[in-house]
Amino acid sequence: MTMTRPVVVGVDGSPPSLVAAEHAAQAAVWRSRPLHLVHGYLHPLGYGVPINPYEVGVPAASEDGRKMLEQTAAELVDRWPGLTVEVRQVAGGPGATLVEESRRAELVVVGSRGLGGFAGLLLGSVGTQIAAHGHCPVLVIRPPDRPLPTEGPVLVGVDGSESAELAVGYGAEEAGRRGGTLVLVHVADDGDDAGEAEALLATAGAAARGSRPGLTVQERLIVAPKADQALIEATGDAALVVAGSRGRGGFAGLLLGSVSQTLVHHARCPVLIAHPYQPEQ
Repeated sequence: MTMTRPVVVGVDGSPPSLVAAEHAAQAAVWRSRPLHLVHGYLHPLGYGVPINPYEVGVPAASEDGRKMLEQTAAELVDRWPGLTVEVRQVAGGPGATLVEESRRAELVVVGSRGLGGFAGLLLGSVGTQIAAHGHCPVLVIRPPDRPLPTEGPVLVGVDGSESAELAVGYGAEEAGRRGGTLVLVHVADDGDDAGEAEALLATAGAAARGSRPGLTVQERLIVAPKADQALIEATGDAALVVAGSRGRGGFAGLLLGSVSQTLVHHARCPVLIAHPYQPEQ
């Protein structure tokens, strides 16, 4: 991982994307990284319309998009002195654009709804795409109208998988940046071996304490029939929940585990999907 990776946020002018930009600015300041505001746009003829490139060429960036990005950047710099912000319009679908940007990013931040999103969708297609396919950690801002969280622990779901181990590491980093508590949660069924579950939590706790000496780490065993529902309930008082991109026993073909999918759609706080960093291309 190089020192030049920025925090990237997708911005389309919608209120949820502007809230996401605020979260991204805070993340960039905490990490001492530049912030890139990116607007992916398609040809005005719209989605799915066959276009002859010899007739229309590459679509031009819109003036409205440029003004929206520059205004957002100016407001963020006012609120976060010292923040370096770059704005860019990219020809292409917003989801594909952010997935590509994630190859060179420290973190990608996305709102939970986008411009023109259907009210019935709890997470817009762009958020779903980057959460599943990101090449670096992806922060999904939920709920879209909540102000920046200032209190509450960082929560991490632990299930013994490699993906969860990565999430514990990211969670420890986040809790350290915030000066808060890291809470490791394992959800067990009634019939599960309690000793095994406690040992799993203890191992994860020892790893977190080892990576961040002085960090306050709590281990919480929850007995419930559905892990995803129990974790959603636990996010009610959290500042952030960190989830692995795959769970224990997950199928290789699934790009995002079922528990992680449920969290990005229903969590009561922002969700960090712990994708590993990919080599820069």
